[in-house]
Amino acid sequence: MTANFSKKLMAPPGKRVKLADWDPDDTLGWKKGTQMKAGLDKAIAKLDRLQYLLYAEHKRALLIVLQGRDAAGKDGTIRHVMTGCNPQGCHVTSFKKPSPEEASHDYLWRIHHSVPEYGDIGIFNRSVYEDVLVVRVHNMVPPEVWSKRYDQINEFERLLHQNRIKIIKFFLHISKDEQRDRFQQRIDDPDRRWKISQADFDERKFWDDYTVAYEDALTRCNTPHAPWFIIPANKKWFRNLAVSHIIAETLAAMDMKFPPPSIEVKKLKWK
Repeated sequence: MTANFSKKLMAPPGKRVKLADWDPDDTLGWKKGTQMKAGLDKAIAKLDRLQYLLYAEHKRALLIVLQGRDAAGKDGTIRHVMTGCNPQGCHVTSFKKPSPEEASHDYLWRIHHSVPEYGDIGIFNRSVYEDVLVVRVHNMVPPEVWSKRYDQINEFERLLHQNRIKIIKFFLHISKDEQRDRFQQRIDDPDRRWKISQADFDERKFWDDYTVAYEDALTRCNTPHAPWFIIPANKKWFRNLAVSHIIAETLAAMDMKFPPPSIEVKKLKWK
């Protein structure tokens, strides 16, 4: 079975995103089993080869942004999809509450500081979008402040794109019932209870507010050079399958080339 995951799961730039139109249980016809496992293994192997080429070429970088509600699977996606990558050229940055140093700068400072070097893959677990999500939902800054950030983020992403940083953004889309079930699984599993916090339950009260905030971010910051992919994430196996294929498809489309050797190979002689 073949599928162009990039084409099918990209939110069309210029069109309003309504999350109710995207089924978090969708699998694009794929089923869990041997065929799916083979498809995942193939994508991860391709990703491994293309990461090596990206590092060798050393002219550009790939920035992967992961956003989603609590328990949407950001950590799991990183663990399963990037398993075949060389850790020397793949870096993960998790954005939590700003440190005192970060809070002493503009909100983009810590983001730009973590952009991957040429030749590397950078993964953002949450990102600058927290400044138009949680900041908005909890009224941390006035509307006249956060409302200007959509255009600022677009300009920032354009700057990165113009400087050879390829950006792909994933919204891991789960249902409210699925989130509840995952929270319950953590409560029931002694080895996973450490992941539960009171804040997880408190934030559920703002589900609808976050829906509106996400829809605005997915709509207003969705461009051809920094597109959003809405990943149905109720089924973890499909989430991993889709994300791995889209990353591999993106790297392949960059048409990278190995650099020429720095010496004349034909003149090398063994002694």
